[in-house]
Amino acid sequence: MFQLMHKFLVTICVLALLFGCATHTNQETLYEKLGGEAGVNGIVTAFIKQIGEDKQVFHYFKDASISRFRNQLTQHLCAITDGPCAYTGDSMIDIHTGMHITEKDFNHVVNLLINAMNEQKISHRIQNKLINRLAPLRANIIYI
Repeated sequence: MFQLMHKFLVTICVLALLFGCATHTNQETLYEKLGGEAGVNGIVTAFIKQIGEDKQVFHYFKDASISRFRNQLTQHLCAITDGPCAYTGDSMIDIHTGMHITEKDFNHVVNLLINAMNEQKISHRIQNKLINRLAPLRANIIYI
C-alpha cells in the first residue's frame, strides 16, 4: 500500500512539474500586461496630457509635433515591452542632444509617466517593470 501511494505521489509531482514548465513558456509579455495596443495607447495619451498641463517640463516639448511624439513613443513602448513592434525612430541621444535636460526635470517626467500609468490603473508591479526597462535610457537623455 505504501509503495502504491508513493508511486502515486511521485507521478503527481512529475505531472505538476511538467505542467508547471509548460505554462512558463506561455507567459505574458510586459506589452500584454500593460494591456496591449489599447493599454499602451492609453498610457501615451495620458502621458501627453500630463506633459501638456505641466509648467515645469512643457518647454522641452513645446515645439514637438504631438502626432509624431505620440507615434514614436507608442512604437518605442511597444518595442521595449516585447510587443509586436520595432522602434524605427531616432536614437535617444539624437532626440535629446542640446535639450540640456536636468536630472530634476528627467525625474519629474518619470513621475508624469507614473501618474499616467496610475490613471490607466496599471499595477505598481507592472509600472516598476516598465520603468526598469526605460531606466537604462537615462544616460542618453540628461545633460546632453
